Amino acid sequence: MSLLGRCVASFCVLFFCASILSAQDGAALYKRTCAACHDSGAERVPSRETLKAMTLERVLAAMESGAMIAMASRLSVAERHAVAEFVTGNSLGNASTTVPLPQAMCADAPRASNDLMSGPQWSGWGADLANTRAQDAATAGFTAAEVPRLKLKWAFGFPGDVSASAQPTIAAGQVFVGSQGGRVYALNSTTGCVNWWFEAPVTVRSAVVIGRVETESGTSLAAFFGDVFGVVYAVAADTGKLLWKVRVDSHPAARITGSPTFYRGRLYVPVSSSEEASAIAPDYQCCRFRGSVVALDGGTGKQVWKTNTINEEARPTKKNKNGTQLWGPSGVAIWSTPTIDVKKNLLYVTTGDNYSHPSTENSDAFLAMDLDSGKILWSKQITPSDVWNTACRMPDKTNCPESSGPDFDFGASPILVTLSDGRRALVAGQKSGVVYAIDPDKRGEVIWQARIGKGGTLGGIEWGSAADQSNVYVGLSDIGRIVLPNSLGTDADPKQGGGLFALSLDKGERLWYAPPPGCGERKRCSPAQSAAVSAIPGAAFSGSVDGHLRAYNSKDGAILWDFDTVGPYKTVNGVEARGGSLDGGGPAIGGGMLFVNSGYVVWGGMPGNVLLAFSVDGK
Repeated sequence: MSLLGRCVASFCVLFFCASILSAQDGAALYKRTCAACHDSGAERVPSRETLKAMTLERVLAAMESGAMIAMASRLSVAERHAVAEFVTGNSLGNASTTVPLPQAMCADAPRASNDLMSGPQWSGWGADLANTRAQDAATAGFTAAEVPRLKLKWAFGFPGDVSASAQPTIAAGQVFVGSQGGRVYALNSTTGCVNWWFEAPVTVRSAVVIGRVETESGTSLAAFFGDVFGVVYAVAADTGKLLWKVRVDSHPAARITGSPTFYRGRLYVPVSSSEEASAIAPDYQCCRFRGSVVALDGGTGKQVWKTNTINEEARPTKKNKNGTQLWGPSGVAIWSTPTIDVKKNLLYVTTGDNYSHPSTENSDAFLAMDLDSGKILWSKQITPSDVWNTACRMPDKTNCPESSGPDFDFGASPILVTLSDGRRALVAGQKSGVVYAIDPDKRGEVIWQARIGKGGTLGGIEWGSAADQSNVYVGLSDIGRIVLPNSLGTDADPKQGGGLFALSLDKGERLWYAPPPGCGERKRCSPAQSAAVSAIPGAAFSGSVDGHLRAYNSKDGAILWDFDTVGPYKTVNGVEARGGSLDGGGPAIGGGMLFVNSGYVVWGGMPGNVLLAFSVDGK
């Protein structure tokens, strides 16, 4: 395979390309090894325009402590700096600052910590311990009848970022939100001014969760979140002062994707990883990561228990065709937020696939854990023997497992609901395109299952659904890709994927289906509705990779409101910002406001770096 072919086979990521050469001339390196790929619109590859929009700090952070650490591990310090300086057009001597402008800061001091738990809230991922992602009318602050009157109130730009996927959190008139650049902001929900900001070294993708804890100095209200290097933070919710931080997994590819869950003084942290993508390098010894849930004391960060989703540590298995040692079992990451069963004192999670052989019994499954000890009490596996990593998508499949998938992870949190006959159920959609309801009181016995799509690596249900008292509202991804002529790259298929479904909680019957409106003439557009769904009485909100946020009538699926988030915005903090694809986190709703991040560059999505705030009539 040619040098370019090897680049593309590894996503043609700029940093991996750099490791092939020793030259420190960034311009020559880009031209010789990566220009054809980065200028072609290839899948998962930032465009040249996108790279220029990034700050030098962001590029270095990605290589040195972020998502690209595995790829850049063979680069010297000088090589990493040369690459970063060229692609950003900046240098270490005049690196841009991302400190908020003075005029962006709030004039008044933030609320006292004792006030932060008052008023409407959307804390963490699912808005409640059951992860329903639904607000009642009083907490939402606006009705379904008022949804068509929602207008943009303000926009906040994330400086130097090209992607925005963390879901906002609402508490007592403030909005807490993480960013690609590692900044966590506390903003005034009415004006968007900055009360405080905290600097983490790498991307904070998880939603922030608010909780009251006991510390050495007394009772404190904390904001908890995790970063893509597997570090969990607790900061004072009223000032942003660091209370503690702890790395919950030693694997270099470990990350926190799902929001932690806070309950009775403990923080329950789901641990995932990017090692699945590291396997694309044929000389990578795939794979050793094990997913887990880690329980931490909310006041100190001290570990109470840690439960791995795979009982045994990885061991050497066989060598690949290049002679590289392979390891297993591995994987079974937990991508989503844990659900708390207050009645039974249990925690529920859904899991991902294995990265390497042998397969294990807890992959692609619902798990129930004891809250006090972390002991796994039962497991309901939905798809057995699912062994897959990203090498299976590449021309060079050296590290692809023999079984190769089908890659049917669960990325959606289980929703704990009560059915009309009094039975309880856990409901979650899978990347297979099937939604499941299982009985948590009968060790995961399947109550019903309903197929809504064909599923696949990027298909089915990605990040989660919303449920009210009678229905579950499910967005379908099934994103399609088109191979670009004379290239190994792909672009979004504007005719595949998307749609919102309403299923009855009792039987899984399809009540209605709202097809995607379509992309029109927009480039790099997919109608896939991969983002998590949110709901209020009478309306369900679903974001699309095409950049539109839409509200649907919960009775018949009619579109009540459609806002195109793509494009430039005048921001309250004076940062140049644009909206793009909607994916990952969904809208957070409370206090008469709706907040959503726009811009998701992964999988060829449209980049963006803006938080949008809506209210009825923009008031």
